[in-house]
Amino acid sequence: MNFAASLDFKPKLVSTLKNYSFDKFKNDLVAGIVVGIVALPLAIAFGIASGVSPTVGLITAIIGGFIVSAAGGCTVQIGGPTGAFIVIVYNIIANFGLEGLAVATLMAGLILVALGIFRLGTVIKFIPYPIVVGFTAGIALTIFSTQINDFFGLGLKNVPSEFIPKWGMYLSNFGNVDWITLGVGLAALAIIIVTPKISRRLPGALIAIILVTLVVSLVPGLHVETIGDRFGSLSTDIPEPHGFELSMATINRLLPSAFTIAILGAIESLLSATVADGVTGTRTNSNTELIGQGMANIIVPFFGGIPVTGAIARTMTNITNGGRTPVAGVVHAIVLFLIFLFLMPLINLIPMACLAAVLIVVSYNMSGWRTIRAIFHNPKSDISVLVLTFLLTVIFDLTIAIEMGLLLAVILFLRRVMENTEIKVYSEQLDIAEGSETTHHEMLNVNPGVEVYEIDGPFFFGVATKFDELMRTTIGEKPKVRIIRMRKVPFIDSTGIHNLEVLIKSSHDENIQVVLSGVRENVRAALVNAGVNTLLGDDHICDHITKAVEMANRLAPASATAAATVR
Repeated sequence: MNFAASLDFKPKLVSTLKNYSFDKFKNDLVAGIVVGIVALPLAIAFGIASGVSPTVGLITAIIGGFIVSAAGGCTVQIGGPTGAFIVIVYNIIANFGLEGLAVATLMAGLILVALGIFRLGTVIKFIPYPIVVGFTAGIALTIFSTQINDFFGLGLKNVPSEFIPKWGMYLSNFGNVDWITLGVGLAALAIIIVTPKISRRLPGALIAIILVTLVVSLVPGLHVETIGDRFGSLSTDIPEPHGFELSMATINRLLPSAFTIAILGAIESLLSATVADGVTGTRTNSNTELIGQGMANIIVPFFGGIPVTGAIARTMTNITNGGRTPVAGVVHAIVLFLIFLFLMPLINLIPMACLAAVLIVVSYNMSGWRTIRAIFHNPKSDISVLVLTFLLTVIFDLTIAIEMGLLLAVILFLRRVMENTEIKVYSEQLDIAEGSETTHHEMLNVNPGVEVYEIDGPFFFGVATKFDELMRTTIGEKPKVRIIRMRKVPFIDSTGIHNLEVLIKSSHDENIQVVLSGVRENVRAALVNAGVNTLLGDDHICDHITKAVEMANRLAPASATAAATVR
């Protein structure tokens, strides 16, 4: 196997630079500068909310954003830290520390690269929508919950990470609200909400941070907690790469968290890329995008960063400001790097209540309450998956939510397939064209002692059990020949093959012949590989019902053989 030929890794930056022009560069430059400015407050806020310093959030946006644009499969994707990771990152740090987070992020990067190498980029898109909506809404509520302390100025220390104990502490301390802090937070919130109504191109979060920070800094006696108060003077030194210890015990403990980061990152980045493709008319290479995202998450932890993924809001900002190639994403990373080098002292002055307001708006936008309202008009199975995923995300953690949500979705899907898979029983006469679109009907006479069972749907483990139960509960005299019509069976799994073998053996023990009809090539190949043809006989596996009925009528001759009639 030629591995290089099978590897689907074609970064969009390489292909776009072949026909690049100065006009394209001007558009990308403007878009990159705007996105870099918009990304600044978000990178800082997401870093703090995740339990790390603002510097870590910026470093993640710089390094991760650069790699995603340089190595990804989407022309306009902007990568960096996002709100979706806040909950999982915070929990990992609480349980395993910063080194545990680095290990989990590295492992997640390797998983993402593996998904891209094995061309599973399109498969990720098939994760049920109610699961995505459920954990996104759960993350939104959790992010909102983490900002109450800073927004209201409660001054609480050691706030529990669990949802219910956290709100218990909030409710018992709401008498300690700092009204000045709350006023600063409300002012920032109002600016963020009003700014888009003036112009959608204006970055509301950044304008709120600039205006509120200026007022708090210049008005005498107006003191609220700032980034500098909480984290001290932020360093402008470029972090040196560092290693961390890896052991099988650590890997085993962090693998579920790494899997969650990888799946969450893959879903969010491909969802962002899909939205971008719909606006720009481009086509993202999903496998390359996963490999690029994986590379970013492999490299970032060596610089102390947190997980990286595609960010829908920043990607759309890039598009609306004229960005059309990955160069805009590279420029955005350079802008953030220049801010990191020269403007970090000013970041120390930003009030924590202002960042809380930014994240409250982020959580509102993530909540998708309109989508949730629409899903509640869908089938009950979709509602069950959404509610379960939401509650598990909020009350427990995202890892459990995704695992249990996927499990429930699979179970409900299998039940739906089983309910829609029909098994019909025929005797005496059989219409060949029944269930098809043809208008030509040919009736076959089926001799007494011959029964025809038609399976309409995949013959997998759930349906195999259903078919087995039907065979065992058939009332009346046992037939001499059983025809199993499989023209509508697209595939058969190992359980279906096993149940078929058991049926053939038990039928032979009772002197009942079994004939298979309408077997497709792929299903026949699976039966031959399993040795069913040897057990049954090659001549008993027919490609058309007429041949199967002719054989069955010979095996169970009637007193007067009737000819087939056509109408």
